Amino acid sequence: MAQGQQTDTVIAAIADYVVNYDPTSELALDTARLTLMDSIGCAMLALDYPACTKLLGPDVEGTVVPNGARVMGTRYELDPVKAAFDTGAAIRWLDFNDTWLAAEWGHPSDNFGAILTVADHLSRKSRSDLTQAFSVKEVLKYAIKAYEIQGVLALQNSFNRVGIDHVLLVKVASTAVVTAMLGGDVQQVENAVSNAWLDATLRTYRHAPNTGSRKSWAAGDALGRAVRFGMNAMAGEMGYPSALTAPGWGFQDVWFKGEEITLERELDAYVMENILFKVSFPAEFHAQTAVECAIELHSEVSSRLDEIEEIIITSQESALRIIDKTGPLNNPADRDHCIQYMTAIGLLKGCLTAEDYEDEAAADPHVDALRAKMVMKHDQRFTDEYLDADKRSIANAVQVRFKDGSTTNNVTVEYPIGHRRRRQDAKPLLAEKFKANLGRQLDDARVHQLTELFADKTALESMAVDELIGLLVPDAE
Repeated sequence: MAQGQQTDTVIAAIADYVVNYDPTSELALDTARLTLMDSIGCAMLALDYPACTKLLGPDVEGTVVPNGARVMGTRYELDPVKAAFDTGAAIRWLDFNDTWLAAEWGHPSDNFGAILTVADHLSRKSRSDLTQAFSVKEVLKYAIKAYEIQGVLALQNSFNRVGIDHVLLVKVASTAVVTAMLGGDVQQVENAVSNAWLDATLRTYRHAPNTGSRKSWAAGDALGRAVRFGMNAMAGEMGYPSALTAPGWGFQDVWFKGEEITLERELDAYVMENILFKVSFPAEFHAQTAVECAIELHSEVSSRLDEIEEIIITSQESALRIIDKTGPLNNPADRDHCIQYMTAIGLLKGCLTAEDYEDEAAADPHVDALRAKMVMKHDQRFTDEYLDADKRSIANAVQVRFKDGSTTNNVTVEYPIGHRRRRQDAKPLLAEKFKANLGRQLDDARVHQLTELFADKTALESMAVDELIGLLVPDAE
């Protein structure tokens, strides 16, 4: 840090937490195992999509990196900065990974792109140095910390309201954790994290008329930067102690309209314990319960499409602000952030898959015909309970009115299947999702080995990370 300055309170709190806190919550560790499993599966599924895989691999073809980090589902061995980008982009690509919703939104599992990359690289290097490799349990503990930093920053600080993309919080969280993994002390973590705060990204690529695929690799970009900031700090690069609070030029005055960045609660394991999983379908999380409602109504309405007069979707304020879209939807990135599109698919098909966002599915004229009949309404209770720390509901309701005046029930789902309140119901479904996604890239024997491993807490947590990543590398063809 620059000499003679006091470090911003938020930066100092993050650095102290990531270096000195030891997560011991069994609930958090149990949930962390699920998040690791789910993140791996999401990355494996994404590798079926050329729009994702075209971005993966070394920046210069043929580059060889001794003790480099591997990208799961591929045979790439890359420098940790590019490997973090690749792994993070794959985890995030299909919008199927876990989610956190508060004043700000985001996907804390994005952080695995940096955590797994650095753990794999350091573990492989440690074997050549005859030192100890990272265990999976250590990775889970670092994941708890990354989730906590990102999620607690999101509780009261709404970055989207000033046009900043939530991947800034991924960058801050992963920078802190990576620097600690590299052996950084509190001062070095402060230096690295202060640099992360200097990077703010516009979120225009998430909104019409510019919605595009960058939203699928934005987290990867943040993770690559996080690894670079950590490495720079370990090389002795300085930090900026008042990056947030400097008058006139700090983050708060320039980006946050003079408002203070705060940590609503003490950093522990709250976010991991309450994380939201996308269990059955890839949909922007504010629409998850709307899709559940639509699927429930499918059998009642799918044979009466021409008789529909109106479809009423009742939602929370956040959904109305970010995924309420009318008019043309130009690409998959546009469609998977449109509550009307996702609800229409649920009504039509009784399911929703990643393929349903592709051009072929969108060309079905019934989709836009249903969208044209949709009316969005706000329920203040839904919004209040969305923000209630003891509930964190993500409620939606869907009702269909027919031309003869009859209606369906007004189907309401308050808590999606991936919510903490429905965790026990979700666990077997998450295991099925994991198994199916592994099968997209690995042979049956490897799929069986990995599913058995993740069912055995002791075996998984004691395994070295580089051995786990090795199981995720496909055999040479």
